[in-house]
Amino acid sequence: VQLQASGGGLVQAGGSLRLSCVASVSIFGINVMGWYRQAPGRQPELVATVTSGGTTNYADSVKGRFTISRDNAKNTLSLQMNSLKSEDTAVYSCNAQFFTELGTRSYWGQGTQVTVSS
Repeated sequence: VQLQASGGGLVQAGGSLRLSCVASVSIFGINVMGWYRQAPGRQPELVATVTSGGTTNYADSVKGRFTISRDNAKNTLSLQMNSLKSEDTAVYSCNAQFFTELGTRSYWGQGTQVTVSS
């Protein structure tokens, strides 16, 4: 499974960006997809996840500002980021998890840089 992320860039505080992650396979069967981020000098953190059933989960720091969605027809995971803050600056990576009888298989896409200027 290959995941190709795009959509990062430089934006002013208060602005918006939309990240996309296209999978090389159908995402219909992917149990959980999500976005994670890592800022310089900090540990990676979960931003948001969405299950195959559409259940979403957000980090407290992004609730009300970010929206995660998945389009099974386009094999795409998206993250709409509004009201961006300087603390949102990080490398954002997408993740796909399959739950199997043998455990969880996890796949990562390459990161896309998001820089928010204050």
